[in-house]
Amino acid sequence: MNIEDFDYHLPEELIAQTPLKDRTSSRLLVLDRQTKNVKHEHFSDIKKYLKPGDCLVLNNTKVLPARLYGIKENTGAKIEVLLLHQKEEDTWEVLTKPAKKVKKGTVLVFGDGLLQATCVGFKEHGGRILEFSYDGIFYEVLDQLGEMPLPPYIKEQLPEEDKDRYQTVYAKEEGSAAAPTAGLHFTSELLNEIKEMGVTIAFITLHVGLGTFRPVSVDKIEEHEMHSEFYQMTKETADTLNKVKENGGRIISVGTTSTRTLETIRRDHDKFVETSGWTDIFIYPPYEFKAIDGLITNFHLPKSTLIMLVSALVDKDTILRAYNEAVEERYRFFSFGDAMLIL
Repeated sequence: MNIEDFDYHLPEELIAQTPLKDRTSSRLLVLDRQTKNVKHEHFSDIKKYLKPGDCLVLNNTKVLPARLYGIKENTGAKIEVLLLHQKEEDTWEVLTKPAKKVKKGTVLVFGDGLLQATCVGFKEHGGRILEFSYDGIFYEVLDQLGEMPLPPYIKEQLPEEDKDRYQTVYAKEEGSAAAPTAGLHFTSELLNEIKEMGVTIAFITLHVGLGTFRPVSVDKIEEHEMHSEFYQMTKETADTLNKVKENGGRIISVGTTSTRTLETIRRDHDKFVETSGWTDIFIYPPYEFKAIDGLITNFHLPKSTLIMLVSALVDKDTILRAYNEAVEERYRFFSFGDAMLIL
């Protein structure tokens, strides 16, 4: 299948640059998988499409303030570092810019010496392995020095008072380089209302890496290689999801990250189990979903692996038709944009 099959025209002014004041006031495009009909709602209307016995699966990963600005100790040259994932206690895989200036043994200094890092290795695609040194607790130092790594299509950093808007209200497990943005539309109040309806809320963890958002650089999508991301499912969540399946309930995944975790576990174990590991699952048409019955997601970049995933859940032509309708209706796109419900 060709990468150009997943392209669509998006006017730049529809790329949301800031979050809405009220998380639940985003618009919601509802797509029926059977009839392929589209309805236009607001996110607060999502309760109309849920029913007792359903289960919403949320990714409780927490975005790190993972972008650091420092200098080379010996030259003072400016270096930007983006933390990708923790390999050992003080050792991280990172991206550096400019990468060519960071060689093995290079020492980087952040915050007038509050944090230092030594390059101890290399990774493919320009990645580096840094070993950090500091006094105190690493995450507290990171909170002091780091910035939230917003996607490149968002042109400005959020003001201090809006920093929590790039976190879900249920974010708990630190480790992501990007937010699972489908969950940004939920408030604690809305989740409580959904639970009161008899809908179960379950949590998984997938630490979102930048590999998910890297552009596909091959013409034939079958040749694209996904980067691995760490996931975890607890026994409580596994038991909950197995029970929902046994009782004929629907599992509705909140976001592509939750979807990839659930599909990985069902693929590997034929049921939900307590487990953790690394997944590089790449979902594109045709694909038979084993875990989910529905999906809440944002609108994704043209020719991205994420639009391929949602195209596998319905079909490519229907998804692109829905996206084009969203463009005509002036929906807001990408991380801070509007949402889509596929049932």
